[in-house]
Amino acid sequence: MTDVSAPSTASLDLPEGVEVTGELKPGYEEILSRPALELIASLHRALEPQRQERLAARATTVHEVSAGQDLNFLPETASVREDDSWRVGEHAPGLIDRRVEMTGPTDRKMTINAMNSGAKVWLADQEDANTPLWANVVEGQMNLRDAIAGTISFTSPEGKDYALSTTDQSELPTIVMRPRGWHLDEKHIMVDGERTSGGLVDFALFMVASAQLQLDAGKGPYFYLPKMEHYLEARIWNDAFIMAQDALGIPRGTIRATCLIETFPAAFQMEEILYELKEHSAGLNAGRWDYLFSVIKTYRTRGADFVLPDRNAVTMTAPMMRAYTDLLVRTCHKRGAHAIGGMAAFIPSRDEAVNKAAFEKVTADKQREAGDGFDGSWVAHPGMVKTARDVFDAVLGDRPNQVDKTRDDVSVTAAQLLDVKSTPGEVTEEGLRANIDVAIQYLAGWLTGSGAVGIHNLMEDAATAEISRSQIWQWINNGISLDDTGQTVTRDLVRQLTEEVLDTLPSDRGDYVEAKELFLEMALSEDFADFLTLPAYEAMP
Repeated sequence: MTDVSAPSTASLDLPEGVEVTGELKPGYEEILSRPALELIASLHRALEPQRQERLAARATTVHEVSAGQDLNFLPETASVREDDSWRVGEHAPGLIDRRVEMTGPTDRKMTINAMNSGAKVWLADQEDANTPLWANVVEGQMNLRDAIAGTISFTSPEGKDYALSTTDQSELPTIVMRPRGWHLDEKHIMVDGERTSGGLVDFALFMVASAQLQLDAGKGPYFYLPKMEHYLEARIWNDAFIMAQDALGIPRGTIRATCLIETFPAAFQMEEILYELKEHSAGLNAGRWDYLFSVIKTYRTRGADFVLPDRNAVTMTAPMMRAYTDLLVRTCHKRGAHAIGGMAAFIPSRDEAVNKAAFEKVTADKQREAGDGFDGSWVAHPGMVKTARDVFDAVLGDRPNQVDKTRDDVSVTAAQLLDVKSTPGEVTEEGLRANIDVAIQYLAGWLTGSGAVGIHNLMEDAATAEISRSQIWQWINNGISLDDTGQTVTRDLVRQLTEEVLDTLPSDRGDYVEAKELFLEMALSEDFADFLTLPAYEAMP
């Protein structure tokens, strides 16, 4: 039945050449305002050619690696790395102390819980912990606006009320919004007959609806930038920042961005990425799960030397991961930027034995990060905020960060970053089954609108599903045998185990048929698909 009170898209004040095809519910027109749509159109017309050029260049990199050419530090940007004089801008208000950052999707309940979590920063995720259903794209922006304005509230279907603990923004986490990556389109907003960039749509909607509110609260419009593979991709973001600030009358340098170093190619271009964003740089983050996915994806056809063991066996103490994180801290602090550590994905359980073991692991992980010089780290659940904060409090004391810890002792070579074969662990049937389990359960949630899915006491997002399906593809296509059973990983074996795993999945999570079909399509295909979210998005209404 149609809601007769809902406006239609025809009621929007559309700029010339702009078409909006998504459903327009009450309040959507406030987010999809003419200034917002004008900004989207301007960004699209100016930057879409560069976006497409950089996406094509990603395929060239994979082709070169497949042909035997290894990733390396770029000779053409050596002058940027060797020039010790440049630094990023001064730390922005609300981004000086980042010792614990909460992550999560932008639904209304999660927004309130995140703002009440006690974290210093909330990564408000329109990317991997979110699914780009049209309602999530627009309503997420409504929720962020209302949270910053202090007007947000929510009543659950069970009648439980949620509200902010205070409306004083200085006592609440600083919101840092993560837009979608360059590879994702927004199919509901067209400019001149072309789909728009999902990331630029998320960015523009936030800038128009919430940037001034953030400034009025004594903070600013801040962003986490995901999945970049080259410093020229950061240059596109910098151009977008300048255009948006000029269009909205905001001084250049007001926007700040923390870039996730979560792709293998980006690990060789950390300084260049900071440099491209210039006064807009706020730091780098060690996005460990997507990083592993990118290692697999980039070197997927290069044989056993580039095959990782079971996902759960790969720890941050593996030589290649130590090289990656040490280089990140050194790079950031050399340039005056924050280094933010990786995710603690644990969800507190009712089982105290499970909790005890998990809290010990999280504490040890955060102690390693704080000791290595990171200025803060991520957690995925409010129940983990205190654990992470206590660790960083013990190291930082009254200091807001440890950017002065320059890690001059660190010197990382390309060979160390590429040392995948030294990663301890085995490829096992249990690991294969776990990959099937997580991928199907996650996809089932994603296809129905949930981008953050609790599975086996962990908050999983798109990155872990990507690792799961890409590992299986790599094991099949490199003739890998399971260390515990001796069986070779084949398509037939994966099909067999998939049927067995399906019988063990929780029945209260709905129908797994579509998720199973998508998983098998991605894991067993002859050609490797760059992102599972691309065909999944096309399957969405």
